[in-house]
This record gives sequence, C-alpha cells and structure tokens, in this order.
Amino acid sequence: MGRGAVQHVGVADLLWDDVSCFFDPDLMGSLPDVRVPDVSVEDWQSVLDLVAEKGWRCQYSEGETVLPVPRAEDVLSRPADAECPDLRVWPTADVLAIFRFHADDEVDFDVDLRELQGQERLDVFCGFLREIGRRLGKPVLMDPEGDYGHPVLGFDVEADRVVLLAEPLVR
Repeated sequence: MGRGAVQHVGVADLLWDDVSCFFDPDLMGSLPDVRVPDVSVEDWQSVLDLVAEKGWRCQYSEGETVLPVPRAEDVLSRPADAECPDLRVWPTADVLAIFRFHADDEVDFDVDLRELQGQERLDVFCGFLREIGRRLGKPVLMDPEGDYGHPVLGFDVEADRVVLLAEPLVR
C-alpha cells in the first residue's frame, strides 16, 4: 500500500477545527439533508437491517402512531396520499437521525447540527455515515438545509472515509 493508504483505527475522518463551519446551524440551517442517491428498495432494506444489526435504538412512526419497523418494500409502497412515515435512529444516546421515506430511489435523513458539536459528536456522525456508505457501497452526502444537490461533505466509497466536498466557509 502506498503512503496514506492505510487508515489507522481511531483516526478521525474529519477534524472539528477544519469543518466546524459546516456544522454551524446559522450558516447551514439546523437540519441539513443527508442522502444516498440512486438506491433501490433493497438498499433501503439494507439500511433497516443495518439499524437492527447495530442495535441502534430506533422508533418507526406513521403520524403519531408508533409501529414496529416494517419491511422497506411495505413502507415504500404505501399510497401516495398516505402520511410520510419516519424512522428515528439514535447511533448514540445524544445523536439522532430521522429517516424519511419520501422516495424509493433515495435514502434521506435529517440530523440536527445542534447535536453535532465538537470532535466527539463529529466522529459519531462520520462513523454513522461510514456504516451506511459501506453497507450500500454508495456515497452518503450532506447538503446544507434547503440547498439540495450541493453537498459539503460525505462518505467517499473509494477513500472509505468521510471527506470534504466543498471548501470550508470563512466568516
């Protein structure tokens, strides 16, 4: 392996001091969009399976009704006028991701940047993106809230880590 090709266990994908601007709710919106484009119903199911395998605490609901987590094909084949369900996933007790089942060709979820402050929480977030990206073999991208299609960071399949996709903002 060439120099730099080895990823050391415990080494952060991103350093807080380098990326903190992308976690500033005033600059990015407090709920950026995180997404995996070009997926299938099977990919959605892989994400649901990953949540169960990792033992991450989760809660599936349709409106105010909490239900057992269904199969992806069932939730994604609901009538067009049905309320959009969500799956709340806590990779750790104090970090929440809310998956929305808007489309069968894109896994999308929200995170609250106010929960992702500091290196420790950044590492949890990067680890979560890595787990999803590795499971699906696809990039996991984070766009600023309301700025879909302009990712600032994401899991890079080739690099097998979370990388910057935009230049850090200067205030």
